[in-house]
Amino acid sequence: MLGNCYDREMSIVSAPLKAVDRLDDVDVVMRAIGADARTAARVVAFTLTGDKNRALQAMADAVRAAAAAILVANEDDVADARRAGATAAFIDRLALDRKRVMAIADGLEVIAALPDPAGTVIAAWDRPNGMHIERVRVPLGVIGVIYESRPNVTADAGALAFKAGNAAILRGGSESFRSSRAIHAALTTGLAAARMPTTAIQLVPTRDRDAVGRMLAGLDGAIDVIVPRGGKGLVARVQSEARIPVFAHLDGNCHVYVHAAADPAMAKAIVLNAKMRRTGVCGAAETLLVDRAGAPTLLTPLVGMLIEAGCEVRGDCHAQSADRRVKAASEDDWGTEYLDAIIAVKVVDGIDEAIAHIERYGSHHTDAIVTNDSTAAERFLTRVDSAIVLHNASTQFADGGEFGFGAEIGIATGRLHARGPVGVEQLTTFKYCVRGSGQTRQ
Repeated sequence: MLGNCYDREMSIVSAPLKAVDRLDDVDVVMRAIGADARTAARVVAFTLTGDKNRALQAMADAVRAAAAAILVANEDDVADARRAGATAAFIDRLALDRKRVMAIADGLEVIAALPDPAGTVIAAWDRPNGMHIERVRVPLGVIGVIYESRPNVTADAGALAFKAGNAAILRGGSESFRSSRAIHAALTTGLAAARMPTTAIQLVPTRDRDAVGRMLAGLDGAIDVIVPRGGKGLVARVQSEARIPVFAHLDGNCHVYVHAAADPAMAKAIVLNAKMRRTGVCGAAETLLVDRAGAPTLLTPLVGMLIEAGCEVRGDCHAQSADRRVKAASEDDWGTEYLDAIIAVKVVDGIDEAIAHIERYGSHHTDAIVTNDSTAAERFLTRVDSAIVLHNASTQFADGGEFGFGAEIGIATGRLHARGPVGVEQLTTFKYCVRGSGQTRQ
């Protein structure tokens, strides 16, 4: 029966869309994309797990086969970015090499191996009148994803939405336009090979910013939820203009608080990793808070280590006293997501001041405490109102793959529906299935 659905859906798949520039063309194309996604979503929602997994494996095989073409496209994107004066951190987010392309393919296989959330019975119970009630996971429908420089999001977002039984409309950044198109072409090849509708994962074929506005308006009701993944400007625009639900975070102003009872060696390892492993990811630490009681032994080694690793340190008067290479921090520094080798450092009077600082300047994304004091750790974990809170671990673990989700569409910092890494389970909603035997209500 599902095979017949595939046959009908494949008949509506047109040739790959060409890039469009004129406003009228954008409107026509976006409406068509929305309609096709809604139709494909009805197919994917009722596709068996094994069929979805075979399609994901076919996508992984296609990405590997297209590695050379993907790298050529990415070279052109990176060359344009360099000519435009992009920062090293931006180039790191944009650039692909063979290892990263193979990691994209591996990620598709990891998603294929994840449990399928669609159809899962979350809870079940019987009522005194004999009715049996089940709460069952079902796909959200059509997910719109708007992202910036990371071309790998094309595969991650499309595959996660697909595995959860949804269709996806992807709008990549202008800077990664060629790379995203090359990756998407491989995904489409895999979907076709698995006899799935290629419109299940669509990439907006234009750099025109008006396409974003069309998506935020919902494409005539075709899109059920928008997920923005990018800088503060993009996310702020999405949250301001969207007429449909949004899974979002404005930025990742993440903190590491080194408590007085921290192990010095552990603190150094965690702080260095949290800041410098990859400075351009949203889980990178942007502010280091050091407890005043531990500052005499902890502050100078931590600051010196960061500077020696190539990180610019902007600190308060205590941090400046600890190392003359520290630049004076401004008020703006405490609330800045640098996404670069820069960190703000401040000495705080105990755990409550650390928590208050995070509440005032943080973005409710990811924050960590380093301490061997279990009472202090529990207070921090309980009181810090962030999507991810860690004890004795790097903030760079703010990642769906590290949580066992396979991958993520992004990190949500809101409080409704999804919070933290948005993986396959978070890309579903639920409905109630009620089974009776002729009951009527008095």
